[in-house]
Amino acid sequence: MKRWTPKAVATEAKLLLIGIPVLLWTLIPVYHMVLFAISSKDSATSGHLWPKNPTLDNFRIVFQQKHFYLDHFWLQLWNSLLIAVSVGALTLFVATTAAFAISRLRVRGGRTVMNLALFTYFIPAAFLAVPMYKTMGNYGLLNSQWALILAMVTIASPYCIWVLKQASDKLPYELDEAARMDGASPLQLFRLVYLPLMVPSLVAVGTYSLLLAWNEYLYAFLLLSNDKSVTLAVALGNFLSADDSPWELLMATGLIYALPPAAIYYAFKRYMVGGLTAGAVKS
Repeated sequence: MKRWTPKAVATEAKLLLIGIPVLLWTLIPVYHMVLFAISSKDSATSGHLWPKNPTLDNFRIVFQQKHFYLDHFWLQLWNSLLIAVSVGALTLFVATTAAFAISRLRVRGGRTVMNLALFTYFIPAAFLAVPMYKTMGNYGLLNSQWALILAMVTIASPYCIWVLKQASDKLPYELDEAARMDGASPLQLFRLVYLPLMVPSLVAVGTYSLLLAWNEYLYAFLLLSNDKSVTLAVALGNFLSADDSPWELLMATGLIYALPPAAIYYAFKRYMVGGLTAGAVKS
């Protein structure tokens, strides 16, 4: 049984004083989102802490696309899913092969590539939006989902390469030497040795890049303009274009849009924590 000392009590009290405000700061926006989502249009802004007559009609309207802002709800949700999964898969391929080449094959110029990858994060992604728009225009990719996919892969890859490289450096190099002595080619080494040992980190960076693309707004707003090709994140902005915005529908749609990334995060939470910290301390 744990003995409570004055020092332990003081530590717990300090943690509670910090944790409770942070918890409230995090949950209050979610609470208001739920409050609006289950309220009717008339009672959504009444100021009550809980609606007198909670309703799920807003979700029915969203699912059945019975508002002109929601004409392409399912298509836009599919666009978000398709783009996010594509970004996750492509980023995983680029980062995995690059980290393997730099860390295990030890190609020349690997350190330079790593330094350049980290250097890219000295420039905020928002500053690159206009150059990215110009580049996609030059290649004729504007209003194509490939423009957003390639842009997000470009943004996510440097960090993912760095994480995987640091995690790969912790693997015993003797495994590579043993595999080479058995006649393994670099491709076999990659497939049979490297990938199985890197699963936690691979899941972590894949989930990171997928969620990054799912939540992206600025690049999706700039590079896509057709209602049938935009992501749901951009479509949600249309709700704010009118003076009398249907806030209850906006919050219901936003709540639906927030559920998949929350489910993905909690499904792979143990991989996220272990994978992203795998290269934090080099042994």
